[in-house]
Amino acid sequence: MRLSSAWTPLVFLLIQGPSSACTVKKLGSSTGRFANATLVRLSEFLSAGYKKGVRPVKDWRTSTIVAIDLMVYSILNVDEKNQVLTTYVWYRQSWTDEFLVWNPEDFDEVKQVSIPTANVWVPDILINEFVDVGKSPDIPYVYVTHDGLVRNYKPIQVVTACTLNIYNFPFDVQKCSLTFQSWLHTIDDINITLMRSPEELREDKSVFMNQGEWELLHILSNYKIFSVDNDDYYAEMKFHVVIRRRPLFYTVNLLLPSVFLMVMDIVGFYLPPDSGERVSFKITLLLGYSVFLIIVSDTLPATAIGTPLIGVYFVVCMALLVISLTETVLIVRLVHKQDLQPPVPHWVKYLVLERAPVLFCIHKKHRLCSRLSSQASDLEHYKENNYGTAQCTLHHTCEIGRRMSQHDREGGLLGLGLAPSRDATPPVMDNILQEVTAIRHFLEKRDKCREVAKEWLQVGYVLDVLLFRVYLVAVVAYSITLGTLWSVWQVA
Repeated sequence: MRLSSAWTPLVFLLIQGPSSACTVKKLGSSTGRFANATLVRLSEFLSAGYKKGVRPVKDWRTSTIVAIDLMVYSILNVDEKNQVLTTYVWYRQSWTDEFLVWNPEDFDEVKQVSIPTANVWVPDILINEFVDVGKSPDIPYVYVTHDGLVRNYKPIQVVTACTLNIYNFPFDVQKCSLTFQSWLHTIDDINITLMRSPEELREDKSVFMNQGEWELLHILSNYKIFSVDNDDYYAEMKFHVVIRRRPLFYTVNLLLPSVFLMVMDIVGFYLPPDSGERVSFKITLLLGYSVFLIIVSDTLPATAIGTPLIGVYFVVCMALLVISLTETVLIVRLVHKQDLQPPVPHWVKYLVLERAPVLFCIHKKHRLCSRLSSQASDLEHYKENNYGTAQCTLHHTCEIGRRMSQHDREGGLLGLGLAPSRDATPPVMDNILQEVTAIRHFLEKRDKCREVAKEWLQVGYVLDVLLFRVYLVAVVAYSITLGTLWSVWQVA
């Protein structure tokens, strides 16, 4: 009796028994153009009776161990305001599927094959910090080896929540975590381990694009078992991605202009305090710094939980400029020449003009004060000499005029036959004496006001030097403190 070809595999299966099912499958599989396709026969063999919804273990007490690995490819975005980190990583995971096993000798020594991901069981390992679905390419295949090892490699754009500390901006180092764990299966079903050693994972930067704003320092790993209700225990693998910002851009565009403006403010103290140019110069600097802060406000990171130290630095620099302008206004007001200025108090003269130059080593200003005092004494001596000469000359002229007038009057009265008068004084000379006296009093008052103004000018110069030194010490100390902090943060 002749059997049809459709029943041939069944006959072989009945005669040879279950032990030769693989051989039967090999002999009686696909026909036509797939008759000699080893991969097609292998795919049909692996998919026959496979249940992708069941964990691939023969003994349900056996835990499926999933080995994972992470390599950071690029830092796409760091959103300080929303506390979100966007990275592009290469994620690798592998596990053993006991149902995807074959003998390579039966399939032309094929030891691994790629099959669709949708046709195999895949562990439900997710990232806990996910806040958004990134634009990741879809990789539809996994690699399977003949001993059942399944390798699932794929790139992922990870958008995760991260606690960003921007206090050290732009010299900040951020540490963000990526926690991988099974969302449903306990450790009795799925356990997690590393594909590589922690040391290799820490120092691996082979695929990282190192040309952006952020620099990858290292990746730390930490394995932990936790329980939510003290009944079921879960396994998690946490990767700590440590990155550091490159501060060159912010140093050139934020710090250097601010430093230049502060240096110009210090240089402005060398302008004479009695001139109005210093006030105009410092007002211009203050306005320029205000415009600078408006421009850089969009560059600084904004968060609701804190302010970066560089923002505090800008505010303090603005306050120092305001203090410098206030000091300049007070000094200009102090040395401004006015006729109604009161004399300098004695305690001010003692503290500012005598003690302060000695204590604070104000050598140049001390010589200036001495020179001004000597000039004032010479002016006083010159004034006394001139006023004495003028008084003597005026008195002599008045005596001559009085004698001449008296002689003329006596001669006229004798010619008329009248007795001469003894107490008559010409009214013209009295008016001249009054005018000269008024001019003398005016000049004395003006010279006295000039002396007071000179004394206040001396006080202003000394106070200006003292306040300049205090301001300079404050600026230098503040700059050294911030520079030290930023240097330590940069090296760490």
